[in-house]
Amino acid sequence: MYRPHFHLTDAPFRLTPDTEFFYPGSVHQEALNVLLVALADGEGFVKITGEVGLGKTLLCRALLAQLDDGFQSCWIPNPDQSPASMRAALARELGIEVPRNPGAELLLQLITARLLELVATGKRVVLLIDEAQALPTPTLEAVRLLTNLETERRKLLQVVLFGQPELDRRLAQPGLRQLLQRISFSHRLQPLDERAVVDYVRHRLRVAGHPDGDLFSAAALRQLARSSGGVPRLINILAHKALLAAWGRGRARVGRAELARAEADTEAVPASPWRRFTRRCWAVWS
Repeated sequence: MYRPHFHLTDAPFRLTPDTEFFYPGSVHQEALNVLLVALADGEGFVKITGEVGLGKTLLCRALLAQLDDGFQSCWIPNPDQSPASMRAALARELGIEVPRNPGAELLLQLITARLLELVATGKRVVLLIDEAQALPTPTLEAVRLLTNLETERRKLLQVVLFGQPELDRRLAQPGLRQLLQRISFSHRLQPLDERAVVDYVRHRLRVAGHPDGDLFSAAALRQLARSSGGVPRLINILAHKALLAAWGRGRARVGRAELARAEADTEAVPASPWRRFTRRCWAVWS
């Protein structure tokens, strides 16, 4: 809608995890480096946690994009599964033709045979589980048992868990202590600081076709950093709405007024007394 007005070739603040827009700033690049080092070392379990909206799914996609031909990746985006359905999903990701109603023993035999076949060709097999805090406890235990599969020198399967902080609390339970002890690398994603928010916004605008990414005033960017708390998903929502407001008013750049309009229209932004007032004002003026 506003792309021609701002000379953009793509939508800069979509919420879908498009790796073309991956921001290689310190927060996400550090997490990606941890993942790449851990997988290169052949560690069994790696854990990445972070609050909602910090970019865990995009980080997972970025990792998948960077893994070379030496890796066979298996991605499970829906972890709310029973142990049997998790094993079946892994088997399908490995290219195994799963028979109808296979027993647990047969399915494990098929998975083991396929893992040995891949390892014999020099492949490292990585299972990536998104939203891992939603894994039922029996399924978490089933995943742990899969990492028992190994040769004399290496694991047949590496596992990366991406989850919200609830995952840390679940793994701290006594019944999951064996899995917790197997996590060799872990990393906690943090929100972006003010400078990173500025770089993040300009990076996405440049990727979307703007030559210098300079569509927000300095005051608007400072306000965006404060109101979003450095959470990328909130940054995207607010920046998109602010561009809409600027386009609707025929402005060439986003200023504080347009960002205030975006804040007033976004319930996820913490409601300070000033923001509650502006929301009421915009509701009347709209």
